Amino acid sequence: MFGLVRACPPLDVNSIYAYLLLAEHFPDTCILAEDGEGLSGLVTGYRPPGRPDTLFVWQVAVAARARGLGLGCRMLRALLGRPELSRINYVETTVGPGNRASRRMFAGLARGLGASAVETALFDAGLFGAGDHDAEPLLRIGPFERSAALAAAGDVC
Repeated sequence: MFGLVRACPPLDVNSIYAYLLLAEHFPDTCILAEDGEGLSGLVTGYRPPGRPDTLFVWQVAVAARARGLGLGCRMLRALLGRPELSRINYVETTVGPGNRASRRMFAGLARGLGASAVETALFDAGLFGAGDHDAEPLLRIGPFERSAALAAAGDVC
């Protein structure tokens, strides 16, 4: 997981330990995709405390060889189709303004779910220290019906 994220700029690379904890503590809200060459994609996420109807997507990474095939969206839809996430009616994420691929994917997910996507300020660039980091606005998709998520599960964003 660490290696895939490291190979997918502009994603922030977290520690190996962080990815181990995500896989161990949040298996219901994380998903991996593999192909003949190994790990080809991942989605990490969690349900924010006190909001069982929301899936917060932390990172979506797709290996270069699998980009442009809708894998990120298919992984998100697979997550939304899990019985453990049957109460999810909103997807939230933060996407920097320069990350066009992620913005397109989440816009496509919202369209496919028949849901609105609303962007609001969340983390200002200054909160990330002296480095060159974009602001991270919050993107909230929803509400949507579980039946819409399941019906469109095979569709590409």
